[in-house]
Amino acid sequence: MRRSSSMKTYAVFVLALSLAAPLFAHHVKKGESSTLPVTTSSPKARELYEKGMQDYENLYLERCNEDWRAAVKEDPNLAVAWAWIAFNSGNPQEVSEARAKAKALAPKLTPGEQLMVSWISKVQEGDFLGGITAMNDMLEMYPRDKHLLYLAGNWLMGENGNDQAQRMMEKALAIDKNFPAALNDLAYVEARNRQFAKAFAAMDRYTLLLPKEPNPQDSYGELLRMAGNFEGALTHYRAALKMDPDFVSSQLGLGDTFALMGNQEQARVEYDKAIRYAHTEADRLTYGIQRAMTYVREGNYAEADKDLQEVAENAHAKEQDLQEAQALRQMAEYQADDNVALKHLKLAEESLSHRSTISASDRDEELSRILRIRTVRAARAGNQSLADQSLHHLETLANGSRNRVIQSSYHGAAGTLLMEQKKYEDAIAHLEEDQDNPFTMELLVQAYYQTYQPDKVHEMEVKLRGTNVPTMEQALVVPAARAKRPTS
Repeated sequence: MRRSSSMKTYAVFVLALSLAAPLFAHHVKKGESSTLPVTTSSPKARELYEKGMQDYENLYLERCNEDWRAAVKEDPNLAVAWAWIAFNSGNPQEVSEARAKAKALAPKLTPGEQLMVSWISKVQEGDFLGGITAMNDMLEMYPRDKHLLYLAGNWLMGENGNDQAQRMMEKALAIDKNFPAALNDLAYVEARNRQFAKAFAAMDRYTLLLPKEPNPQDSYGELLRMAGNFEGALTHYRAALKMDPDFVSSQLGLGDTFALMGNQEQARVEYDKAIRYAHTEADRLTYGIQRAMTYVREGNYAEADKDLQEVAENAHAKEQDLQEAQALRQMAEYQADDNVALKHLKLAEESLSHRSTISASDRDEELSRILRIRTVRAARAGNQSLADQSLHHLETLANGSRNRVIQSSYHGAAGTLLMEQKKYEDAIAHLEEDQDNPFTMELLVQAYYQTYQPDKVHEMEVKLRGTNVPTMEQALVVPAARAKRPTS
């Protein structure tokens, strides 16, 4: 497993600044030590904070929260622990309160700790330029701190900044060639680039370094699934659960793998176990959305509606606005009737404003996804006014943010409308900015065909048919694409 940032589930952003500028763009005075200091008067609090970081690197993503919560009980002034609670918690109220405490304590911290707090808080508040600048300054201050390199690279990778993440993991491994966490993430980056031989070589090293930990087995399972080796994936997920039956990520992995294999009944059995043993309410709701997708894969949309409506209602009752919006938005994606889809999207947007605790980054990213679908569905329903209004709103959101999720949503929507207008060259320019989305891949195949680019047609068809990720978009597009032309 590689963590999905609590700032974005299945999500994906990388700041344009981080792609266009050098990693260390400022001249910051180097820290007096080789690693970032932690300001606390309590040895016990320091020990708990460091244990939390170790658990985080080993992907015990709720246990590390418990460590940090215990740390701030020992020392309520331990600002960086508050910051990481804010970063990693799935409870919106806790995130908001922890971020506020970290920011209030920041003036008393060392410059490096101030930058860490600034990075996390600014990103969550939607100031991505400020957040990435703080992160880069922190890394320049402590260029030999492998743990900071991992944290920053893992964040970028979790938000689809694969190239930058790879460089950071390579820097961390240059400091310590046997740094397990960096090997894990490096393997994921290489798998995303479909360089599976390199990915499995890194994963072999990772498993050898941590033979008794479940996450190497879990990660191996996910990478094998990405490569299409479903039986191998199941074997590794089961191995992880044998080591630690409470490693729920692997239980979810079993459900996701059976779903991608086409065995939806068994997938639901595995998802039910994951839901039962979920560590947080946010996870439980997210697993419920995954379970509902099994009915979409079977074409049983009435049952999918029932499950997703139940998730949305439970999320509302539990004050989990993001999951409520996600359930309603995904319900809209498979509706045959555009007007029904638009009704679900309206409810999804409204759910984002129920409370003020949801972070600005989460709200804007999810809103961009809603606007993307609304733009396309409104145009298809003949409501050009609503389509234009939605695209304009999305373009304004994209122009005011360096968030890659929002940029991708805008380019996907704009490219789709241009395809419907048969403006293929213009469409390609937008769609190529969003080419990890199966809907977009499908459109790019058509656009490349219409513009006489056979090599690109083949390349995109192979990429589309080889996409093995447990998302709604994959469920709606990839199986049908494989049925038209078997995977080569």
